[in-house]
Amino acid sequence: MSTATRPNHIGRKINRIRELKYIKQEVLAQALGTNQQAVSIMENSETIDEEKLVEVAKALGVTVEAIKNFSEEGVVNYFNTFNETVSGSNFGPQSTCNFNSLDKVVELYERLVQAEKELVQAEKEKVEYLEKLFKVK
Repeated sequence: MSTATRPNHIGRKINRIRELKYIKQEVLAQALGTNQQAVSIMENSETIDEEKLVEVAKALGVTVEAIKNFSEEGVVNYFNTFNETVSGSNFGPQSTCNFNSLDKVVELYERLVQAEKELVQAEKEKVEYLEKLFKVK
């Protein structure tokens, strides 16, 4: 097994960033004013000229440096750090729900029923008022 380092394959990095952002080759191609086959060829290229790299970075919503410095390990570390940060807040997997959703549904239903009763009462009062107006005339 060789211990040689893998080359800095820019095309693969673009491919992984595009996939992580859930962008299809066709969408990236459209943003670049080209076709899907050209994007495929670009993603299989080890090097890309600087002008094209600037265009790709803009289309992907990242910096050129982000593409050049992209690594799978960095992404894993970022998400692990993000998960650790979020788990300490109210949004992480450690947080608990402090209300019963069924109780909330019942509460909402009761409020709707009460609103309906108030509407019916308002209509009755309106009808009574109109009947009085017609009787007076």
